Amino acid sequence: MIGKLKGLVDSFGDDWVLIDCGGVCYEVHCSMRTLQSLPRVGESAVVFIETILREDLIRLFGFASEAEKSWFLLLTTVQGVGARVALAILSVLSPSELSSAIALQDKALVGRANGVGPKLAVRIVTELKGKVPALGGIDAGTLGLQTALGEGVAKSNVADAVSALTNLGYSSAQASAALARVVAKEGEDAATEKLIRLGLRELSQ
Repeated sequence: MIGKLKGLVDSFGDDWVLIDCGGVCYEVHCSMRTLQSLPRVGESAVVFIETILREDLIRLFGFASEAEKSWFLLLTTVQGVGARVALAILSVLSPSELSSAIALQDKALVGRANGVGPKLAVRIVTELKGKVPALGGIDAGTLGLQTALGEGVAKSNVADAVSALTNLGYSSAQASAALARVVAKEGEDAATEKLIRLGLRELSQ
């Protein structure tokens, strides 16, 4: 079983990269996020590998980090999410953003990926609820928000407050970190307007 490839980038395709490992080139299918993170042709690269075996094919999937690989494996446990859909999700959302989407039950964010309709987006955020904190690669802000929320799932007022802060230009990680501190002090039942106001205060410090 191949766990990781280290070699030179040989060439790129629409959704794959060829990695030359001592003269043997491996075709590795990746998310757009991973492909964009790889170095140029001829330069050294490292990708984490998940191998999928079927009766008619062997396919390698590559990831820029172990966190992304963990997300791929977790996403494919959801009914209706195959390898291609999982890569599509990972193309538009980083592990940190996925963590936030699950914690906030943000089906619209997950639904931005190609091949993810409204029903599948709901299934993903529902079935993965409570599983995210066990994964690596979660930013401190998201993890803090999940800890403050207990079960790691935000009520609508907290989710709305995070959305409002991100609409004001703050990153999801910054908004989550600020609201984690607010929720820890005020509780998760505080009104949305109060959460936004106190969140802004935290962000201005």
